[in-house]
Amino acid sequence: MTDSLKLKRATYHLWTFTISKLISSFGAQVYAFAISFYILQLTGSATSFATNLICSILPRTLMAPFAGYVADRYSRKTIVIVAQIATTLAIGGLLTVSIMSGLSLIAIYTTTVILSITSTFSGVTFTSSITGLVDEARIQRAMSMNQMSISFAAIASPAIGGLLYGTVSMSVFLIMYMIASSIAIVLESTMNFTLFSKRKEVVEGEPKESMFQSMKAGLDYARLQSILMTIIWISLIINFLFGAFQVGYSFILIEKMKMDSTHFGLTEGALAVGMIIMSVYMSVRKEAKYPLRIAKWGIILMGIVMGGVAIPLLIKFSYNGMFAFYALLMFSFGILSILINTPMMVMMQKMIDDDYKGRVFSIMETMAMALMPLGMVLFGFLYDILEAQWILLASSGTLILVVLIMARPSVVRKAHPELGETEVVKVEAVQE
Repeated sequence: MTDSLKLKRATYHLWTFTISKLISSFGAQVYAFAISFYILQLTGSATSFATNLICSILPRTLMAPFAGYVADRYSRKTIVIVAQIATTLAIGGLLTVSIMSGLSLIAIYTTTVILSITSTFSGVTFTSSITGLVDEARIQRAMSMNQMSISFAAIASPAIGGLLYGTVSMSVFLIMYMIASSIAIVLESTMNFTLFSKRKEVVEGEPKESMFQSMKAGLDYARLQSILMTIIWISLIINFLFGAFQVGYSFILIEKMKMDSTHFGLTEGALAVGMIIMSVYMSVRKEAKYPLRIAKWGIILMGIVMGGVAIPLLIKFSYNGMFAFYALLMFSFGILSILINTPMMVMMQKMIDDDYKGRVFSIMETMAMALMPLGMVLFGFLYDILEAQWILLASSGTLILVVLIMARPSVVRKAHPELGETEVVKVEAVQE
């Protein structure tokens, strides 16, 4: 295939990938919204609701390493399509049960587990396939458009789900999700996952690694990349410390500030708006030259925003002033999250060999998924016994300190050697 044809195909992938992600994310989030409401209306129990969340989180944590192994070992296109077909069949099964005997908690929990597993395999494989689908110059655009579609689905799905929930049956929600998933299958089947792939060919007669050996090889590969390990550790610490923000934000606004539910929803919407605006900007601007340096200062600013959530607990605001303050904070948070994530994901896509991408990304997902619930449980306990503002300020300070140490100038220069050369040129220019 000629270079011009490959670039045209890559452009097609760029849009197909984005539309596929938008449709499947939208369907999944409308379904999640409807099922959450249904469980609470059916049982009135927070425990039943939490059980469904566990059925979503736990399988992802357990299955991510296997998903990484499979993504690096087998055809990525086949994995993505099989995962999407399994999603469609699982929803079809739940629809059949609801029509024949009515929805039960066991049926919902079973479907949630299946959907969690399929989304893990699909998500890890898709992330590992970006460099095979699009040319290197447009990796940042692909990552930005992917995030844009997820953010748009996050804004639109609760609104549409809320409008539909009171007017249509649960069967209609399930049929909508099945249609969305089926469209995603059709789109994904037209994509060439090996267009720019640099994966090694399997040699006939070459001894095959066991699953355990393959997963260990992925871990060893990550360990040998010092910059990659720094990025992984920073991201894990962020995930853990953000438990303070995730728990504290809702607790402060609803419990301490007595904010109206509509206004609370609008502040959360500001987060998604910030993410979409920044995703659009990142999709059209040229690739970041020094992604680790950008991420470092972005995380420091994010730590300041996180600490800022505590300010209305220390300084008295009017109700409208408080609402505007939190909306601005969340909007800033959305912008910063994309400013940090997009350049870092582009850097990792280029840094990690195609043959190891699945395992490395799955290691990150497993550890992040394990730390997030741990952080939320720990900070949930702390908010019950300590003042909310001091927890947030301490977590914010710890986050900033960790990033300043782990992404110190010598580490940033190691990741971007050209930075040191630029500084030498500036010094010489001054001396002249």
